[in-house]
Amino acid sequence: MALPARLMLSPLPEELEFIALQQTDILVRPHFTMGKIRLLSGSYGPFRATANIELPLWVGKYLKQQGKCALVPPSWLNPDWLEEKLKQEMSKPEEFAPLPFRYAEIAKVFLDIAPEDVPSPERVRSLLKDIREVRQAKTRKGLALVDETELRMTGLGSMEINELRPFLIRAMGVMRVLASVPEVPGTQDNSFAAGESGSRMEEDW
Repeated sequence: MALPARLMLSPLPEELEFIALQQTDILVRPHFTMGKIRLLSGSYGPFRATANIELPLWVGKYLKQQGKCALVPPSWLNPDWLEEKLKQEMSKPEEFAPLPFRYAEIAKVFLDIAPEDVPSPERVRSLLKDIREVRQAKTRKGLALVDETELRMTGLGSMEINELRPFLIRAMGVMRVLASVPEVPGTQDNSFAAGESGSRMEEDW
């Protein structure tokens, strides 16, 4: 069955998670000792019990699901770091606090399969939710300023960009059409003002 057209404009969240699994390296603490293993994607190891080793996230996920390792969370996946980022988000309404580009996907993997390896996992979940909501509010505000050529919002993560993509493709297409229509002398139509587009965006969200 074909996907609806609006969903074909963007990758699915599962696809973004798959990309993050392939592109992200993490530290893993094995529960076993073993020499190098060779896979199609490369060679990994040697493995020594309790000694951290850097591996692709997908390898770490597989070993964790087999009960063969603990995952070492990245330095940013802890309550203190996230609380500081939340404060930055709230104190700077015109800016996005710097976060890892794939922070949402990586955090989801850790919290789904290895919550026991994450310090204060429920607090981390709550902080990530708060950060997401603050950033969504900033995004809606920024969309009111979009024009037919560009949208300037730096610091967005891959999941956030993906959520915006369908709306932006439609909105910028409409704006290009409107911009190409010659203005009739002596007339002016301000019906497509920021306030109206902003309220429409709230309906979409």
